This record gives sequence, structure tokens and C-alpha cells, in this order.
Amino acid sequence: MKKLAIIFVLTGITALAWSQTATTAPANTAAAGTAQQPAQNATQPTAQSASQTGASQGSSQNSGGVQSATGVASNNSSVSAPQPAEIGINSAQQDLREVSVDKFEDDGFWQAKMPRDDGLIFLRRFEGAPAERKPIPGDVKESDKYVLGVKVEFLHRAVTNAEIIPIRPIPIPGITKTVSIWVVGRNVNNQLYLIVTDHFGNLAKIYMGSLAFTGWKKLTAAIPPNIRQADPRYNDRQGITVQELQIEFDPSQTYGTYYIYFDDLTAVVDLFAENNRDPDDMSDAW
Repeated sequence: MKKLAIIFVLTGITALAWSQTATTAPANTAAAGTAQQPAQNATQPTAQSASQTGASQGSSQNSGGVQSATGVASNNSSVSAPQPAEIGINSAQQDLREVSVDKFEDDGFWQAKMPRDDGLIFLRRFEGAPAERKPIPGDVKESDKYVLGVKVEFLHRAVTNAEIIPIRPIPIPGITKTVSIWVVGRNVNNQLYLIVTDHFGNLAKIYMGSLAFTGWKKLTAAIPPNIRQADPRYNDRQGITVQELQIEFDPSQTYGTYYIYFDDLTAVVDLFAENNRDPDDMSDAW
């Protein structure tokens, strides 16, 4: 009987142990799942912060800047005209001045031409001036009451152009940054170009702008840095030279008569090298 009692007790203890194991296993599993859930939730703020960062970057880009490795850079959307002080900087200091290239006072100094098969071109001077024109500080006081008028009579529609050429090329002193000219437009989508040469005689075509406007307008163009205007091995050659003005006509508008007027061809130049040369410096012109 004692043996049976002992066996019964051992059997009960074993059954109790198995029941406790089966009960604690789901609890441990649930506890493990609960522990993993905060870990997953802990990673969510990181992803959210990344999205917020991207949103902040996007807002910074939309606010007028471009995201770069060093921060937000200006996209220059507010720049409406060439900035002479920022064009082609090749010296530690600059002495920027506006100079007059030609006032178009003498129509005998200019000639106009175009293909004879496409039309006839005439040139003469008229009294007049743009009302918004401002005098150049330090400019030589001389007569400035005329403008240069050009008239084109087309013979037929064609892809053609007209050239307004000085009787001799006009050199511009110093290093030219920008070139400006006053023009009367007649609201026709023709294009105006300035043809220049560098100090080696290489031709360059500078786009001045569209002529699709009415009345006087000042057109300004920057001289690109790839036009070589100075070389230390050629000190006797510097700057650019004006060769001609060129009008490219819109083929759909090449009929009837076309008028255009010019006044005050000016340039912003850097004269630092010319005005800051040592008095005892030697001349290389030999």
C-alpha cells in the first residue's frame, strides 16, 4: 500500500509540473511579442523623422533655393539683368566704369546692307533720344541729339538678315563686361545681334535680344568669359572690337516696310589694369 501511495504522489507531481509548463509557455510567448512590439514602434519615429526631413528639404527648395551639400544655394531667380561685377572675374580687384562706344551722331560713319534679292535697305539720322536715357558719369560732353534710323523694304518673304556696319571697327577699352544699346522696336519678332572680335581677331556673335516690343528699350548683353580679352603674353592686345550690328528677320514677317532706330551703344568695362599701372613700369611695346 505504501508503494502505491508513493507512486500516486509522484504521478500527481509530474502531472502538475506538465500543467505549469503548458501554462507558462503561452505567457512567455505573449511577453516576447509584447517586448517586440515596442521595438517595432521605436523604429517608426525614425522613419517619420526622415520623411519630415525630406519635407523640410522640399520646402526649402520651393522657397527659392536649391539644396546642395553645403546648404541651400540661391537659384538666382531674382536676377533680371547681367551683373558686370560677377562676369569674367580675372583679377583680384576691378575698376568698373560705363563708357560710350558710339552715340550714332554721324550717319556717315555707318553703312547698311542686306541681300539685294530680298529687299532694299536705307540708313539716315534723325533728331531724337530715349526719354529714360541717363548721362554717363564722367563722359565727354559732346553733341548727342541724333539717332540712327534704318528702313527695310522687303521684296518677298525670305530667310534673310541686315547688317549695320561702321566704316571702321570700334575698339572698346579695357575688359568688357556688358554691352548695351537703345533700340526702337516695332513689335516684330526679329532678333538683334552684336558681332565682335577678340584681341586675336576671332569673331563672336553676341545675342542682344528680341525686337518684339514697341518704343524705346535698352537691350543689355553679357560678354561671355570664353571670349578671350586679355593674355599676359600679348600685352599690346586687349579687349574686344565692335564689327557690326546684325538683324535676323522673322521669315513670316518679311513683307512690307520695317523700321528700326538705334542710339547710345555703351559698355561696362574693367579699367583696373589701365588705371593702376605703376608709373615706373616698363613698356613691352618694342
